[in-house]
Amino acid sequence: MSDSKISVVVPLFNEEDNVSALHKKIHLACEALRRPFEIIFVDDGSIDQTVAMCRDLRPLTLIQQRKNFGQTAAFDVGFKTARGAIIITLDGDLQNDPADIPLLLAEMDKGFDIVSGWRFKRQDSFAKRFFSRTANLLRKVLLQDSIHDSGCSLKAYKSEALKDLDLFGEMHRFIPALLELDGWRVGEVRVSHSPRIAGQTKYNWKRGVKGFVDMVFIWFWRSYSSRPVHFFGGSGMVLISLGTIILTWMAYVKIFLGESLSDRIWPLMGVFLVMLGVQFFVFGLLADMVMKNYYKMRGRMNYATKNITERL
Repeated sequence: MSDSKISVVVPLFNEEDNVSALHKKIHLACEALRRPFEIIFVDDGSIDQTVAMCRDLRPLTLIQQRKNFGQTAAFDVGFKTARGAIIITLDGDLQNDPADIPLLLAEMDKGFDIVSGWRFKRQDSFAKRFFSRTANLLRKVLLQDSIHDSGCSLKAYKSEALKDLDLFGEMHRFIPALLELDGWRVGEVRVSHSPRIAGQTKYNWKRGVKGFVDMVFIWFWRSYSSRPVHFFGGSGMVLISLGTIILTWMAYVKIFLGESLSDRIWPLMGVFLVMLGVQFFVFGLLADMVMKNYYKMRGRMNYATKNITERL
């Protein structure tokens, strides 16, 4: 791997009208940098002429997925194929401008490990911008990351930051948040954004729902990945305590006040809460053991060391 080489990774799905122009723009932008580069297109099961349009493009590494696995999977295979010290990502719809790549690299030179683009002036429909801003607000509340626009695909990463990262679901938009959890420095720079002039958008409400679920997962991982027993065990103890209080109250009513409990739901509620609390607590213990095995199998711990300096 060259210390100065740049890898540009672009996922494609039915972008036959955009790939040639996109490749040309990327090629011009990278040549202007005067450093080694590679362009990686990941075709995510296109059913149009996207692959055919890519065959005459040079230089290009074309990865063809067997079917449409989604943008996250396309980014993941692109990252694992890239050989550059810095990996640049962008969408294949020409809405991200490759001419902004130098802005990302300049910001990275300030000491950041990841630099995310911020589409300050979005060129999308009102509905798309509304859902995007809602998602960004939820992300800020749950993940508390340091960027404004996680949905912008124009990003720059140091390859070492992506080395131990495996992506699933719709997690590609949360990569900066995931890496920030491990202590990597994340920066942001305003970039241009163009309206889509060809092809159709791939975003819909289903992707939004999947993205929200992934966001909740990352929130849980951020807060409890090292000790899930604190979440499940703590919740279990709260439920057990509530159930015990209700049962103690019902026992007092029955024994000392002599009232009938046959027409009351509270005894069942108390038993239910205690049983549910025990299940939560046991699940927390099991989850804790699973997480320890997870880190052990990956040969790492729940922390990341930047460097070790020894002076004799």
